[in-house]
Amino acid sequence: MELSTFDNPLPAFVGARPRLFGIAYRMLGSAAEAEDIVQDVWLRWQSCDRSAVLDAPAYLATVTTRLSINRAQSARSRRETYVGPWLPEPVDTRADPGLGAERGQALQLAVLLLLEKLSPTERAAYVLREAFDYPYRQIAEILRESEENARQLVTRARKHIADGRRTPVNPAEQRRLLEVFLAAAQKGDLAALEGLLAEDVVSYSDGGGLVRAAGIPIIGRAPVANFIRAFSGHYWHGVTVEWIEANGQACALQCRDGVPVGLSTIDASAEGIGQILWLMRPSKLAGVSRLPLSR
Repeated sequence: MELSTFDNPLPAFVGARPRLFGIAYRMLGSAAEAEDIVQDVWLRWQSCDRSAVLDAPAYLATVTTRLSINRAQSARSRRETYVGPWLPEPVDTRADPGLGAERGQALQLAVLLLLEKLSPTERAAYVLREAFDYPYRQIAEILRESEENARQLVTRARKHIADGRRTPVNPAEQRRLLEVFLAAAQKGDLAALEGLLAEDVVSYSDGGGLVRAAGIPIIGRAPVANFIRAFSGHYWHGVTVEWIEANGQACALQCRDGVPVGLSTIDASAEGIGQILWLMRPSKLAGVSRLPLSR
């Protein structure tokens, strides 16, 4: 005889798990913290009165969102003492390109970085609406807000994202520009680099204080090009580049003696490469697959 949700909590949780992880990851920018949230939700789901739950996926999403808001509030204070620029932890998205979402929004690293500037409640409203297409009524219930306030939260978040990012190029062009950029970076070709970069380009390097990296963002075409040329002679020695898909976009994983030492990606628009992200903290590279992308 088949067990009910009341008797067996596992099927409902397993079915909802990709979405729960997707919500928590977009809220926190950390796969490790998202896994912690999902595990906490599982423990709560096992111990709650499931006979009183009318809609298991909705209940699980609500618990996940509220726990993520609480975690995001504490994470913000921790990141104020982070050594150097903090960047989101990349995740492999080939098996699940949307990480449980109905729409692939709020997943690219550049967007997650912008979402860090929002309040946790604004971020939750944006994630639920833009990635998972929740109706405003349900968002309001999850956030314990009025429906009007839920709409305002999403509107403010959308404006922040729109103001902070130019219209991105398509995925094929992003991959092409990243390949050309890396070739120029490896050669230290200053002219080629400057030809690729937007005038107000920003380069972020996340070593977390554990790996040597730029301690502040580098801003502007000439400073960024000179910065990349300055480390080209030593960083790329003995490095092989493997192409992976992380956060729904092409990324270049750098390995030395088979060990990942860095991951790079870009955000680009018609005006050129506007953002370069260098992730070098070992813990943020641990969960990224090393299988190459198909060309």
